[in-house]
Amino acid sequence: MASLMHLVVHNYNELIQHKKHPLVDQWLLMDSPVPLLLILGFYLYFVLKLGPALMAHRKPFELQKVLIFYNAYQVVFSVWLCLMPVRVGAMDYLFKHVCQPMEHRNPFAYQVSSGAWWYFFSKIIELLDTVFFVLRKKQSQVTFLHVYHHTITALFSWGYLKFLPGEQGVVIGVLNSFVHVFMYSYYLLAALGPRYQKYLWWKKYMTWIQLGQFCIMLMYLLFLLAYDCEFPKALTFFFVGNVVIFLYLFFDFYRNAYKKRA
Repeated sequence: MASLMHLVVHNYNELIQHKKHPLVDQWLLMDSPVPLLLILGFYLYFVLKLGPALMAHRKPFELQKVLIFYNAYQVVFSVWLCLMPVRVGAMDYLFKHVCQPMEHRNPFAYQVSSGAWWYFFSKIIELLDTVFFVLRKKQSQVTFLHVYHHTITALFSWGYLKFLPGEQGVVIGVLNSFVHVFMYSYYLLAALGPRYQKYLWWKKYMTWIQLGQFCIMLMYLLFLLAYDCEFPKALTFFFVGNVVIFLYLFFDFYRNAYKKRA
């Protein structure tokens, strides 16, 4: 165990020494992995053990107003994240240099890192999705797919920004934020009450949109590898592996939720 800890610390120190963006360390939650690990540790403990135990003999919380505000905020924030690369003028550069790494002194480098931090911050806020399920006693919705998705996305959004910033993250982040516009719009309509149920007919198509998102991500990442683009390969390979896992989990969810039910 001691040797394993020594190896982890050694690799972490090596990554720190080769960092290209020391400015990132000054941003909230970015100086050390400890705050994020504590947040994720408490999140897992609460949604898997503490929360269900506390709610076992209590009535579900009525959170309609909170959910309306929360989901409306997520829709607006996701739209803002989607438009960020356009707003700072980085999209034109990224399209023209699709297979070339961005130099640290490039005028868009700071905007890319800044956008990545806001994306990471959104993953922390999204942990509340699961907390609301627990407080409303919707524990059946706290699935492995749901918890894994929230945990791994927050963890590696931090790692991407801290150690391996690359332009491929912009495409992943914008695609994911675009899908979240639809997803949280659906949740917002659901939170508004029974009279809006007739507008929720497209629930199963949400999973189609998510699967389509992962297919586009996978094709883009394989393009980067096929053309041997000079982006951090470790990040690209991680994205490929994680996208494949998400494709399997979301397709399995779709099959169980809709095909078997039909």
